[in-house]
Amino acid sequence: MSNELNDQERERRESLDELRALGIDPYPAAMYPTNTTSVVIKQEFEQDENSGKDVCIAGRLMGRRIMGKASFAEIMDHNGRIQVYFNRDEICPDEDKTMYNTVFKKLLDIGDFIGIKGHVFRTQLGEISVHVKEFTVLSKTLKPLPIVKTDAEGNVHDGFADKEQRYRMRYLDLVVNPHVKKVFEQRTKIMNSLRSFINERGYLEVDTPVLQPIPGGAAARPFTTHHNTLDQDMYLRIANELYLKRLIVGGYEGVYEFSRNFRNEGMDRTHNPEFTVMEIYVAYKDYQWMMDFTEEMIEKAVVDLHGKTQLELGETTIEFKRPFKRVTFLGAIKDATGTDVSGMNEEDLRDFCKTLHIQTDTSMGRGKLLDEIFGEVAEPGFIQPTFVMDYPIEMSPLCKRHREDPTLTERFELMVNGKELANAYSELNDPIDQRERFEEQLKLSEKGDDEAMFIDQDFLRSLEYGMPPTSGMGIGIDRLVMFLTNQDSIQDVLFFPQMRPER
Repeated sequence: MSNELNDQERERRESLDELRALGIDPYPAAMYPTNTTSVVIKQEFEQDENSGKDVCIAGRLMGRRIMGKASFAEIMDHNGRIQVYFNRDEICPDEDKTMYNTVFKKLLDIGDFIGIKGHVFRTQLGEISVHVKEFTVLSKTLKPLPIVKTDAEGNVHDGFADKEQRYRMRYLDLVVNPHVKKVFEQRTKIMNSLRSFINERGYLEVDTPVLQPIPGGAAARPFTTHHNTLDQDMYLRIANELYLKRLIVGGYEGVYEFSRNFRNEGMDRTHNPEFTVMEIYVAYKDYQWMMDFTEEMIEKAVVDLHGKTQLELGETTIEFKRPFKRVTFLGAIKDATGTDVSGMNEEDLRDFCKTLHIQTDTSMGRGKLLDEIFGEVAEPGFIQPTFVMDYPIEMSPLCKRHREDPTLTERFELMVNGKELANAYSELNDPIDQRERFEEQLKLSEKGDDEAMFIDQDFLRSLEYGMPPTSGMGIGIDRLVMFLTNQDSIQDVLFFPQMRPER
């Protein structure tokens, strides 16, 4: 990153010095007493054009047309943009015209923050504007904004279109690309919808540790750090499942958490090493109940955001009206390949992978081989919301055995547009069975599977004190936001996605 100044940056620093020489603080500390926003001004004036009310607003200077002693400019605040009208003789009624002739016309630049006091009126061309009586410099910018042009039809010709630069400098992206703000506002609406749905049912929102001695609750490669005071290696949370289950052991009926998780794995358009998950655990429920709960919650979020159950995702119309389709895991593979893999052992599955041209290695056990097969041949076909149920036991070390077939588990994943959106279980609460499952994971780790689960002795101890029948579900918030806002990359729904170091 170069520290050399270009011509525009040098000119802005000179303007900064001139403002100070005039006795104007370009970064004043005093509060500026705004009393409205651009959107409110327009709404209120549309309702009552005789009001001509006095207003005080603040924002960025985003455009101006200087015409002698009268000029128009455009101010952008957090709501939108509004035109403002400057008249030199009204701003500077005495003989000192410095604020207009020097400050506004020469020393202010596009991007600077200014405060405006005046009254609302409508121009001869019909545009609602603010007639400026007084303005104040609030913050001087030292770098120019990218130029973004809008044509007569209102189409934006983006002067800041390079995606890597947009992700790296999101603060600039938000300024010059207003549509980006809407995505993140919708993200908050989605999370608020989920939260209100759960809160209405009386479940408790909680916080669990991000820094953990055991990276438990999922099969994933963790980030490692070191706690100096304890002289102990620690891990950034890969999941919060085992801590939430401890709270069920402790007597809560239902708990949930919006958690930031970290997995030291690949990055692509649907994966980021740091991501947000909502996990919920409810006592005395099973995975069938959780399917009903999940589809009702997601349908509500879609309606809250869009006012209907249908939405467009790329060129596909997705229908989120309940009930969602339900299929079994092994049945989905059979439907896709014509082969029943339910009785195959590890070697049989490895041979079957070869016929499907799926790469494998010796560290993969039966569960991971089945996962690879499903991901390759079945998962991409689930476009409409579909619950895939009853996973083989090797794939689900924290899940209760199926009540009718002990080789399976009571688990479902919700698939949308060919991707997993949610994962849920009837939770395993048999401490002896759980210990045996953890020991199987340890064997996989010894074979070289760096995503195999650790044995969490304290979690096993908590189960020995008794956990009631429980159902749990985790939903990927980033991916849900991608789907509901029609974004094709996870980077577009994260304010600050991970990036390679800037050269």
